[in-house]
Amino acid sequence: MSKKNIVCFGEVLWDLLPSGKIAGGAPMNVAVHANQLGLNAEIISAVGNDELGKGIMSFLLSRGLSVENIQKNEHQTGIVEVTLDEKGSPSYKIIELVAWDFIRSTELAKSTIQATDAFVFGSLALRNEISKKTLLQLHTDAKLKILDINLRKPFYTSELTDELLRIADIVKVNDEELEMICAWYGQTGDETQNASFLKERYQLKGIIVTRGANGAFFIDENNVVFENQGFKVTVNDTIGSGDSFLAAFITKWLNGESPAIALKYACAVGAFVATQKGATPLISEEDILKFME
Repeated sequence: MSKKNIVCFGEVLWDLLPSGKIAGGAPMNVAVHANQLGLNAEIISAVGNDELGKGIMSFLLSRGLSVENIQKNEHQTGIVEVTLDEKGSPSYKIIELVAWDFIRSTELAKSTIQATDAFVFGSLALRNEISKKTLLQLHTDAKLKILDINLRKPFYTSELTDELLRIADIVKVNDEELEMICAWYGQTGDETQNASFLKERYQLKGIIVTRGANGAFFIDENNVVFENQGFKVTVNDTIGSGDSFLAAFITKWLNGESPAIALKYACAVGAFVATQKGATPLISEEDILKFME
């Protein structure tokens, strides 16, 4: 069976943790995890002409990803100052006007998206009009559009979120973001009602809601709800857990597995990553299957 392809669009950056720097950015994390879980994954982004940019390129190449859609520009490579609370949950200070704020539309990016099975993008990378304009040009070539909502203060508005929900086929959102978005429309039901409301409002093919330590649920095209309670683990840090969850879900989904299997596998991968340090630890299928037993 030939490998399925995904392309992720958005931020590549360095998370500056108290213990040192780790390559990150949600779209890059999704691409790295999808690649190691069995998809052909690529990322469309930008770095600066600086040492941090060279470091991102080296990191991606070391993890087996192509860097041909990583543009270079005159802005500095993205950095995020991260602090962790006593539970390992991160807070972020995301530096502005960095390279990934200025991703341009190119013929290569366009042809890469036309050839892919799924196009994954988030809301954070669209805080700048240039990257936003690029995404809105490129998405029209995608077969399947997956929106990973990533509401980071102060880089989101209800208007931008609405615009992205309108172009998405499948949406991943966490429980807090779901409640916040539904409140914008005066919708105040329970989680399943809220997810169904968004799914119907935007005519989505599916919606995934993550609940941190309490697992996740998925509502499919036929409004069937699939739920998984998650896996109890000792958390090292939660950076990248949601991204690895999404990568795992997409991997199983594109390979034709049932939503229930995709959800269980995704919850296991997300939980496993929470036991590790940083956003993109090495993972093998064996690790996850052992973990699920």
